[in-house]
Amino acid sequence: MRPARSVLYLPASNARAIEKARSLACDAAILDLEDAVAPEAKIEARAAAVAAVRAGGFGPRLGVRINALDTEWGADDLTALADTAVDVVVVPKVEGAAALSEVASRLTDSNALWAMIETPRALLALNDIAASGGPLEALMLGTNDLVTMLRTGPSPDREPLKPWLAQMVATARAHGLLAIDGVFNRFTDTEGFAAECAQGRLYGFDGKSLIHPSQIEGANAAFAPTEAEIAQARAIVAAFSAAEAAGCGAIQIDGQMVERLHLAAAKRILEQHAATDRPSLSTKASHAPI
Repeated sequence: MRPARSVLYLPASNARAIEKARSLACDAAILDLEDAVAPEAKIEARAAAVAAVRAGGFGPRLGVRINALDTEWGADDLTALADTAVDVVVVPKVEGAAALSEVASRLTDSNALWAMIETPRALLALNDIAASGGPLEALMLGTNDLVTMLRTGPSPDREPLKPWLAQMVATARAHGLLAIDGVFNRFTDTEGFAAECAQGRLYGFDGKSLIHPSQIEGANAAFAPTEAEIAQARAIVAAFSAAEAAGCGAIQIDGQMVERLHLAAAKRILEQHAATDRPSLSTKASHAPI
């Protein structure tokens, strides 16, 4: 599964933003037809998104967030994307497996689905949503909608959401899916963003949704293995590869007992490092407003 450390939302109605996205260093760029686009601009934005997908030339993996199917635009969004090679279709306001099945039935096998979890009903249906199978590849936490609907109070460390952060990751892991954390709205607050990325990594998320290109570098760093983790992973793999470790379920490395479950984790870290250790794309424009 491809990395999703940094998932940047861009309004599909903004031609300048779409053009900049071609050379950004995010792992995925999502052209948004939903919240970022005013009702009177929906049709024009849809046409722009389809044109961008067909033109190609994007460094990041390319996705489109459609409008919900119960809106007047959702079905037409799907129809427009059905014959394109868009990498990912992001489905908002998912509250059950049926909605994903309906979306999948209108697309091709090449289109992955990412489900947005942003309502209380969705939280209570997490397992059913994740078990829908098919092209579902990721669960995305929609924190802005969620905190509004839950009516939580303000909290710099997301205290009211902590049970659901853990539940999202556990559900994603149980079904072999990516878990993508929600957005951090104060994009000029670099310290706050770094802290929330660290929290997301601590809980086990694979990456974070972003609202501004200036957040890409921080997210890529936060959700990639550290040099210390890489070195430790290499040491574990090397130790288990030694002849004297043959047939051993656990070995000692630097005074610590290491089991084969740690070997599996070490291999996963090295695979993640290999997948993300690529030459950086141009970030010159990543600090400019879009």
